[in-house]
Amino acid sequence: MTRDSLPEAPAPTSQGRTRFDIRLVIESETLRRLLIGGIVLITLAGLGAEIFDHLEFDDPYYLIAFFGLSYEENLPTWYTSILLFSSAVTLTFISILVRQRQEPYRVHWWGLAFVFYLISLDEIAQYHEEISNFFDYDGVLYFGWVIPATIFVAIFALSYLRFLLHLPRPLATRMTLAGAIYVTGALAMELPLGYWTDLEGKENLTYGLIDLVEESLEIVGVSLFLHTLLSHLAAITGGEQPAPETSEPSEPVQS
Repeated sequence: MTRDSLPEAPAPTSQGRTRFDIRLVIESETLRRLLIGGIVLITLAGLGAEIFDHLEFDDPYYLIAFFGLSYEENLPTWYTSILLFSSAVTLTFISILVRQRQEPYRVHWWGLAFVFYLISLDEIAQYHEEISNFFDYDGVLYFGWVIPATIFVAIFALSYLRFLLHLPRPLATRMTLAGAIYVTGALAMELPLGYWTDLEGKENLTYGLIDLVEESLEIVGVSLFLHTLLSHLAAITGGEQPAPETSEPSEPVQS
């Protein structure tokens, strides 16, 4: 590329800052179908992996470990982490808009974004599993990390109660529902999973099916949350689509 063909830099705004306009146009119904499709495909693939694993299926390509929801560092883990990270990015954009408009509860939006960045990282790194080493319990508390996690979730929920009451009712309802589904999977389902692990271990179909329900609920919850956030972001930014450019004005059609 020659010097003369270099694109011109974006014009600075009146405040001396460069403005960039980035638009992603996707219909809400299309997004909803994509997210539902992801849930169905990941869950069915995971179910098949658990069944074939129980039948001791010959697996030279490690497909069971790649698709199994009871395994880590595989396709379901990557997909869930992507959903969590996308939610964090969407929350960041919402936080920026709320700050620019000087709206209340700006810190709460930023707090949500920060938490989702951490959860998306933990989904890959599995740091929370290391916390269980500090708790030596049996039965439903076999996975001891649920103890500090429950305390954190309770404090977090209480600190965000006024924030949720401030939001429009449909938005608050969907966010609460999504959070409840996700916490049920990520936290509550660890109790029966811990009980069964302490009783029979991990190398059995029942363990795989309980873990399948747990991971599926996480994916459902974060998918609903992401769709809710993107719909809210579209609403507060106007959700308008750029008009198509035409070289000549169109003439009215004569009947």
